[in-house]
Amino acid sequence: MRIMIRRVPDGKITLQEGAKIAVVTINRPEARNALTREMWQELGNVARAVKKRGKSRVLIVRGVPGNFTAGSDIKEFCSMTNDEANDAFQVMEETIALYEEMPIPVIGAIDGPVYGAGFIFSLAFDLRIGTEHTKMGIPVARLGIRLGPAFTDRILYHLGPARLKELVLMSTIYGHETAHQLGLLHQVTSRAELDSTVLAAADRIVHLSAGSVQAVKQAVPSFRQPEEAGAWAYADPQDFHEGCTAFRDKRAPAFQERGLS
Repeated sequence: MRIMIRRVPDGKITLQEGAKIAVVTINRPEARNALTREMWQELGNVARAVKKRGKSRVLIVRGVPGNFTAGSDIKEFCSMTNDEANDAFQVMEETIALYEEMPIPVIGAIDGPVYGAGFIFSLAFDLRIGTEHTKMGIPVARLGIRLGPAFTDRILYHLGPARLKELVLMSTIYGHETAHQLGLLHQVTSRAELDSTVLAAADRIVHLSAGSVQAVKQAVPSFRQPEEAGAWAYADPQDFHEGCTAFRDKRAPAFQERGLS
């Protein structure tokens, strides 16, 4: 068993490899596993390490019990300029794309909240197994965040335009039953049995024909439209700072009125 621990302020990203299965664990439970810019960067480094070693046949991404990830750390955004925030979003996109483009199947063990960029991250996985505590959504309009083309394309691919508008315009959060019905979760199990269920699924894949598995990965067309680095302003120039500080201060945001164009 090979273990790699990448520590970041207030949390850590752990990689375990053995029996042809790699397991990535996000560990920052006091913040509901909210991901800082540095944690997104480390998740990307871990994906590169797994791919470079080439020893694993399946990659599992999980959080500590009760938490997959609540998304990016909004409180960190409060201390950023818009340019710094846009750079952080670009790091998220690069990391999500690494998992999306992994040459081996990626399984998400989805327990607890899966919001914002964490929700988009989960859409990069080939299989998602959740629990009765799983909640999924992307309430970005409360924060003055503008979905970039690649983020939008992923939701459209999985859910279509009507559900995309519901998620953003209504700030809808799906419980495990709706998420399962919509195909966001492939399977639902109990929190106590989540790890064993995911490991059993990974073990089944390990014993399949590598050629057949690779063929499926290659045959499914890519839906992600490449976007030029830095070309999209994720942070709304007028509303982003107010949305983040309102979230931090636990109050309703007072967004500015503006004309329609």
